[in-house]
Amino acid sequence: MNRLIATSGGISGIDPAPSCVEGSGSQGGTHRENDSPPSSDQHERPRGSWQTQLRDAIRTPLALAHALGIDLRDLPYSLDAQESFPLLVPKAYVQRIKRGDPEDPLLRQVLASVEELNDAEGFGKDPVGEVQYYAGKNAESENANAVLQKYSGRALLVVTGQCAINCRYCFRRHYPYEEQRQSSRQRQATLNQLLESDELKELILSGGDPLILPDSQLEKIARQVGSRPDVTLRIHSRLPIVIPDRVTEQLLDALCGQVNKVAVVLHSNHHQEIDAQVKQAIRRMRDRGITVLNQSVMLAKVNDNAAVLAQLSDRLFDAGALPYYIHLLDRVSGAAHFEVEEDEARRIIGELAELRPGYLVPRLAREITGAGSKRQLAPIYPT
Repeated sequence: MNRLIATSGGISGIDPAPSCVEGSGSQGGTHRENDSPPSSDQHERPRGSWQTQLRDAIRTPLALAHALGIDLRDLPYSLDAQESFPLLVPKAYVQRIKRGDPEDPLLRQVLASVEELNDAEGFGKDPVGEVQYYAGKNAESENANAVLQKYSGRALLVVTGQCAINCRYCFRRHYPYEEQRQSSRQRQATLNQLLESDELKELILSGGDPLILPDSQLEKIARQVGSRPDVTLRIHSRLPIVIPDRVTEQLLDALCGQVNKVAVVLHSNHHQEIDAQVKQAIRRMRDRGITVLNQSVMLAKVNDNAAVLAQLSDRLFDAGALPYYIHLLDRVSGAAHFEVEEDEARRIIGELAELRPGYLVPRLAREITGAGSKRQLAPIYPT
């Protein structure tokens, strides 16, 4: 399998990111002409720390409808769906949803919908069989909890079950986080155990969203990983997209002051998600030598369109991130209405390949339970 780490060397427009470095030399986040400010009909940008923004996130359909100027009766929301998987969306993200539009693609990603209640054949609570792959399940040591080792040379550590936004298609929406919770002491012992293996070349932080952790905890993790200069620290996070103020100099110091090689894999599905503040957050990471990639999920009525994906690639590239993977939906219960059929997805990527150069065309992939790698799917090109 191709490693989920890539540099941007040799690609025009993005200079190769150096090794993760202490001190920025530049604060990043400079305004550029194509960084359009938020539209005048949106609320002002939320103020306060990222923690305050998370605390003040919208948690009910009524509050969301009010913020968007939409009559609640015009939203296909469901209190039953809301109860089983609560709505959670920061106001910084709500700003990017078009006011008065109940069909907005960003709104569709976060609204607890009546469609989630429909049973669908082939959908379940553990769609990629992750629970059965947890090393701690049959291990004698409690330190093995929360570790997933499916692919050679890599280990994934679930460090939290908390997210900054509840995406309705999340493949871990039914995941038993409480059963895999670790204390800081257990996590430290787990990392030490993993780093003892010469086969380990990459440590992946996942969740939930690992950037929910305090900077002090992330610094401890980075320091441990930094004891092995040959090991890359990879962080999968949606926080820089939904609350871009999370990317502070303190966070970057915590990561780049401890470990040589850091990659952050963002999760953005639509170009509306990439506004000026998100671009600045990405550039701050790039300025510190962090390799920034993006992965998406192909979602019906969100981004199942080559032109939309082209715009997403353009905005990511302008900010300094490369589109890497776009996944077929993992078939988790409650998300069947987001599914795009495989051949249709292949056709969309084939159309995208005719609109943009290869480095702006993410690889279409499906995760197969028990396979040694993700399975990349060939585009179907227009004839």
